[in-house]
Amino acid sequence: MKLTDFKILTFDCYGTLIDWESGLSAALQPLLTKAHGATSREQALEIFARHEFAQQNETPSMPYSQLLSRVYKRVATEWNVPVSNEEANIFGASVPDWPAFPDSVAALAYLKQYYPLVILSNVDRISFRASNDRLKVAFDAIYTAQDIESYKPNPQNFAYMLQRVKNDFGLEKSAVLHVAQSLLHDHVPANRCGLASAWIDRRHANEGWGATKPPGEAPKYDFRFDSMAALVQAHQKELSG
Repeated sequence: MKLTDFKILTFDCYGTLIDWESGLSAALQPLLTKAHGATSREQALEIFARHEFAQQNETPSMPYSQLLSRVYKRVATEWNVPVSNEEANIFGASVPDWPAFPDSVAALAYLKQYYPLVILSNVDRISFRASNDRLKVAFDAIYTAQDIESYKPNPQNFAYMLQRVKNDFGLEKSAVLHVAQSLLHDHVPANRCGLASAWIDRRHANEGWGATKPPGEAPKYDFRFDSMAALVQAHQKELSG
């Protein structure tokens, strides 16, 4: 199997193209300060992951910015820290401030020459709009949790994406490569629906799972890269070989 076998690339965004752990850490800092810094960055991300996953299951149709506000309050309650609605809403509105990974813009610009590029993301459209500006590419389609009214890893999200790819691009599942960091949110459901995937292992230098819950199983993937830049290099090597 080669990267050049595929006709379209679908992407997770946050954790894959946008450095959401840096963004989350910065947005959680006021809460950490109130908690007197008793929790490390990695511990805070793990606590966030647990509450985010639970909230997504409880309110699957809630837009992500509102869901983040709920999560902020859940984390504050666990830490016994009082927070206002305003503070929670500021956290919920923080997605536009999350930075892109340094290699994302150049990688997407390169890949755009060879593939239609599609987003399948657990966010709302308004939050994604600012992230799209940071990524500086015109995606050919954007499918969000807000559109689907469920959050990955719900298989409904992947069924929706594959149907839309078939309808909008005339391409079957065998033509699609899903590119993502999260084993839980992306590679596990990709396995279950028979979709080829490339793991962008952004946390290869870190222990633990960060802002994502453990996958609970060891999914397979067809490619593994430490970065988007490494994926581009592999594609270039295939073309030159």
